[in-house]
Amino acid sequence: MRDPTPRSTNLVFRSKIDLWLVGALVLVPVFILGFIAGDSGVNEYRLDLLTLAIVIIVPGGIGGLYATTRYTITPDMLLVRSGPFAWAIPLSEITRIEPTRNPASSPAFSLDRLSIYYGLGNRLMVSPTDKENFLAMLRKRMQAQNEAITR
Repeated sequence: MRDPTPRSTNLVFRSKIDLWLVGALVLVPVFILGFIAGDSGVNEYRLDLLTLAIVIIVPGGIGGLYATTRYTITPDMLLVRSGPFAWAIPLSEITRIEPTRNPASSPAFSLDRLSIYYGLGNRLMVSPTDKENFLAMLRKRMQAQNEAITR
């Protein structure tokens, strides 16, 4: 079966999102603040303002990162963008891809992730919404890239 997308087309995938993970990222700072300020004698009004700021800033920051998180497969690169962070991984340097649930920091909003190993010991974890299609298209582009190199 022929690939319906031309080789020159960039394929863009969004990050899958685990709502419980986002909820934890939002609530943990609030609980920590409550724990720290509980017996500190801090003015209640200031504590309320700080809590409100955290409740607004943290979800806003997470929302901004999520809105900009993309995984783009070009004919020769995997481009990953998340907020101000960006990675450009040549497909020819990818050595291994494997599923993981590693919770380490990465441009992924779900623990249903893929670890992409590349270069000399580098690794990046991603969580595309359509993981199977992402993996199939990435492997297809990697194979096409390797065939182009050996010609």
